[in-house]
Amino acid sequence: MNRTISVKQLSVEEISAERFQPFGQLITPTADDKPYDAKDAQLVLHNGTPRFYIMRLYHRGRKFHKITRHQHCTQCLGSLEGKDWWMAVAPACECEQPAIDDIKVFRIPGNCFIKLGLGTWHAGPYFEHDVVDFYNLELSDTNEVDHFTHNFLKSHNLELEIV
Repeated sequence: MNRTISVKQLSVEEISAERFQPFGQLITPTADDKPYDAKDAQLVLHNGTPRFYIMRLYHRGRKFHKITRHQHCTQCLGSLEGKDWWMAVAPACECEQPAIDDIKVFRIPGNCFIKLGLGTWHAGPYFEHDVVDFYNLELSDTNEVDHFTHNFLKSHNLELEIV
């Protein structure tokens, strides 16, 4: 039996602290002597051993059908070498999947990083470059014990495309 796969196109929004607030925080450069405050990344890493590493990703196109969340830690992602990239996100919820219409895609410039809030659904990073190195802060076992993924291809015969 042949299934017809639908494609939903998602427009890219320019990121700002206000627009990204439902999903986490946008962290931009500040003066070195600025005291710690609410504009700094508000991290939740006490549920395990923090892991800060550089992950190398290769161009994966603009389509995706899986979206993931981590409920026990925040996650910070930023690109190296000033490269811009995209992240698809949906608000955290006590649900098996995010509402498709709640998924937003943001363009993140290479001079800042994002902190995903607890339970924020996310897909990416995606980018046009051949390869991008990202720094990633999460827990050492996040991908083993705190990695819930929903597959829209299985549940809705749906792929999402960044346009």
